[in-house]
Amino acid sequence: MNKFKGYTDGACSGNPGPGGWGVVLLAEDDGMVTKRKELSGGKLDTTNNQMELKAAIEALRALRRKTIITLITDSIYVQKGITEWLPNWKKNNWKTSSKKLVKNKELWQELDLLVSNHLVTWEWVKGHAGNPENERADRLATGEIRKLTKIEK
Repeated sequence: MNKFKGYTDGACSGNPGPGGWGVVLLAEDDGMVTKRKELSGGKLDTTNNQMELKAAIEALRALRRKTIITLITDSIYVQKGITEWLPNWKKNNWKTSSKKLVKNKELWQELDLLVSNHLVTWEWVKGHAGNPENERADRLATGEIRKLTKIEK
């Protein structure tokens, strides 16, 4: 069975401000990359965390059937949110441990639903530390910001 890796990244110029997300999806068979797909998009008024979440959402949305995938993110917010914080948020009616409403609730709900359709493991990687696929996802995300800010002017 093919396994996938998805490198995801989000970026924002200002916070909030114009933002972009990028994804590098790799299909692997016996450790060899057999297929590569790059995705990206952006939004004029967003936050860095929203773009990080959107990247993970779009990576999973691109999968056509139930898939074994490792999602690799440089966002501790996404990685800890999905693996540690989400169960308690759901149990506490989308409130944090300090009883505040969870920010980006709709994006978290969408990500949670997509995760339930696949066999997902999560890895955190330090951003801007030379991981080629993470760097590529970052360039895709920042490229979207450049496109948006050119349009805006």
